[in-house]
Amino acid sequence: MNEIPEVIRTIPLNYYLFLSTALFVIGVTGVLLRRNAIIIFMSIELMLNAVNLLLAAFSAYRSDPNGQVFVFFIMAVAAAEVCVGLAIIVMIYRNLQSTDVHLLNKLKW
Repeated sequence: MNEIPEVIRTIPLNYYLFLSTALFVIGVTGVLLRRNAIIIFMSIELMLNAVNLLLAAFSAYRSDPNGQVFVFFIMAVAAAEVCVGLAIIVMIYRNLQSTDVHLLNKLKW
């Protein structure tokens, strides 16, 4: 196994873990407590970026590029999710004139 580069060793792995956990908790809090659909999508993106940060950090510490390739695919799926999600939000705003998710009970049958 290759040795960890000096640049990567300057920041301990625990710091990446704490930062990623904090970002993920902020994202979960935003999804659970906010009512605006745009804020909810931003919180979901924050959660995905927290996971990406942790994958990239572990990948760099192990000197294994597989984690970074996985991060690339997660970012591609997240970009597609944003496109579809924003299109849905625009259509909801055109129909209801609001992005409040509690007004979406009109979509039930």
